[in-house]
Amino acid sequence: MKFFNVAKIVNTRGLRGELKVVSYTDFPEERFKSGAELQIFKTEKDAAPIQTVTVKSAKEYKGSFIITLEGMNSINDVEKFKGMVLKVEEEQLQDLDEGEFYLHQIIGLDVIEDDQKIGTIKEVLSYGPNDVWVVKRPSQNDLLLPYLKDVILNVDLNQGVVEVSVPEGLD
Repeated sequence: MKFFNVAKIVNTRGLRGELKVVSYTDFPEERFKSGAELQIFKTEKDAAPIQTVTVKSAKEYKGSFIITLEGMNSINDVEKFKGMVLKVEEEQLQDLDEGEFYLHQIIGLDVIEDDQKIGTIKEVLSYGPNDVWVVKRPSQNDLLLPYLKDVILNVDLNQGVVEVSVPEGLD
């Protein structure tokens, strides 16, 4: 069974079992709605969850979310989860519109420019106003490509390729 990250538990809030989480999902209204099931993992790399929980409530708060979980009504119930990761099962992923994709689907795709393979997508960095795709290249440093329509021209999941136009001076 495959699981995908949706949030990191960064802290507790108050005494009533609230958790502050940083969302990694494009669908927070779905992932954190009342009744939604989430799995708690100690780390992102763990293979199995330590616990399945149900969201009781959630609200957006200063760029993150404050959530409460069913049956956990005090700080003593949730403090042990600080630093852990919330994930969903693959079956819980949303269907996406044409031309959209999940980040996990692009990792490992070949990157081509002018019909020449220049590398493979190694990871995606999401720290600024737009994502940055890290391209591993043979015998060269990694190439950092901003996810902009003028740079990332086409993503073809069926063919396993990403067509790009590397701006002058970026390489």
